[in-house]
Amino acid sequence: MEHKASKEEDDKRGTVKVVNGRYKPSGIFHFISPNSPIKDEEGKLAGVTNPRDMTYIHSYGGEAVFFEGLGKGKLMASRCDNADCPGNGSIYMPFRIHCPDCLVKTTVVDITDRAKAKAIVHSFMVTERTGAFNTLPTPIKFVNVEFDGVCTILMGALIRGDPALDMRVVPIFKTGNPDYIITDMLWVPADWPADDLPEGYTY
Repeated sequence: MEHKASKEEDDKRGTVKVVNGRYKPSGIFHFISPNSPIKDEEGKLAGVTNPRDMTYIHSYGGEAVFFEGLGKGKLMASRCDNADCPGNGSIYMPFRIHCPDCLVKTTVVDITDRAKAKAIVHSFMVTERTGAFNTLPTPIKFVNVEFDGVCTILMGALIRGDPALDMRVVPIFKTGNPDYIITDMLWVPADWPADDLPEGYTY
């Protein structure tokens, strides 16, 4: 039996504020519903379902600038500026807080224009199978996106058209009402019409 939160539960649902640099949770983060039996074709007990309604806290820490940037139509990467590092000047996307070679904190750099001008599909996978709580339409067209001058590759989802190797793609951003998650940025083929983007997304 699926749990449906009551208005009273919704009013008590957990929220988090930051006070003096620390999380201050309040409210209820876990609502429990009665178990339901699972029985075989002969009516014998085989197990139970355990419905749970949980609110998770995802701390972004130093990666917050990346997720906040997506909601502003920006693709923020990171670069090692340590002159003593063999990876000095390397740009990383996905965003990395620290250089993987020297562990020095990286510098935030904006690669939005670079992504719009020269991003290509490095590899791709199309799947009908999705994980729990998937919000993308199926089949999902996962693309590994390569950026000129960036030493790593970013996985995303192509939301229009069909993927192909070395295909030019451009990012689109959910700027109207961002969720501050990775799907605030999706990909479309270069020159895709602006009037045929998912609701809430813009170039």
